[in-house]
Amino acid sequence: MAKAKAAAPTSSGGGKAAKKKKWSKGKVKDKAQHAVTLDKPTYDRILKEAPTFRFISQSILIERLKINGSLARVAIRHLEKEGAIKRIVHHHGQLIYTRSTTSSD
Repeated sequence: MAKAKAAAPTSSGGGKAAKKKKWSKGKVKDKAQHAVTLDKPTYDRILKEAPTFRFISQSILIERLKINGSLARVAIRHLEKEGAIKRIVHHHGQLIYTRSTTSSD
């Protein structure tokens, strides 16, 4: 019994070198292929879908409609001018809007 216990630690070698953590290579995110120009199908999707969102911001339009940031800003301004969306917060960093509620009482 004593010989078996003595043999076990020597077989593992240097314990520190075996447990050294390897650095991960990291994950590479694919480059987004968002629309840069406003064509007719994209314009129709913006007019149809964006006013139904409860929370509307530039980043929400970019993520959901797969459009460019500048297109999202233009779309937000256009929808506000039409009265389809209502401004909640107007901050220089982020414009936050919500859908316009029309009461039919």
